[in-house]
Order: sequence, then C-alpha cells, then structure tokens
Amino acid sequence: MMKKLNFVVNNRKYSIEVDPRKTLLDVLREDLKLTGTKKGCGSGECGACTVVIDGQNVNSCMVFALDMEGKEVITIEGLAPKSGEIHPIQQAFVDHGAIQCGFCSPGMIMSTSAILEKHEKPTEEQIREGISGNLCRCTGYVKIVDAIQSLAENK
Repeated sequence: MMKKLNFVVNNRKYSIEVDPRKTLLDVLREDLKLTGTKKGCGSGECGACTVVIDGQNVNSCMVFALDMEGKEVITIEGLAPKSGEIHPIQQAFVDHGAIQCGFCSPGMIMSTSAILEKHEKPTEEQIREGISGNLCRCTGYVKIVDAIQSLAENK
C-alpha cells in the first residue's frame, strides 16, 4: 500500500506516493530521477549516498523515505548556485585533484558541505572526522582534505 510523502528536496516541494519499504536513496534515484546520489554498499558503510537532511549529513540508504515527512533534503544536484554552474566545493575538489573515479565524490562533497556549515574554519581533525563516514578507494584522502582546507582558507 502506497503512502503519501510531503518533503522538500533541493528547495523544491514534493508530494508523492511511495512504497513504505523504500529508502530515501531509492526514492531520490528512482522516483525523483536525482541520480547524483550514488548507491554503493546499501548498508551505510561507504557514504556514497550521503545527503544533507535538515543540516545533518546522512546515509540515504539507511533511512526510510517516509521518515522524511516535512524534512528538507539537499542532494548533490541541489548544491549548484544556478543550473549549469558548479558549487565552490565541487570546484575545489577539481582544483586539488580530489576527484578520481568520481563514485564517492557526491557523498564526499555533501559531507564537506555539512562540515563547512558547522565549522567556518575547520581544523584538519574536524575535516577528517566529518568525512570519516565516506570511503574513497582512489585518493588516499590527502587531496580531499587539501580541497576542504582550501575552502576554509578562502572564507
């Protein structure tokens, strides 16, 4: 039996019918066609599906979509200031070579967004703690940390 879900995704209000068994990740990718959020492990271990819900970074594979009733969700697609532009976080990742295969990048960038919301000038320890739920097999994290530190330095 489908249930009504009312929530906001990337500053756009949605009222949709969803299967109560679906995760937020599945609703984002399958129903809303927001495929920037990646489906990695499906068990909350890799962080590829990280989105920001009411200011907190969350693995979207670990929450039921219906738990989003009345909440605000930001995905990687919602970061860009205007269509066709990229967010400064994305640009910093490009500039510092922090994107290699790119699979972890949306989740890593969303975690970075949450870090910078909490800490105007995060320390390396705060950065590493903030991205600790995101796995990257390509970069070794040094370039990712460098990219995030460059954003803090430019504030």
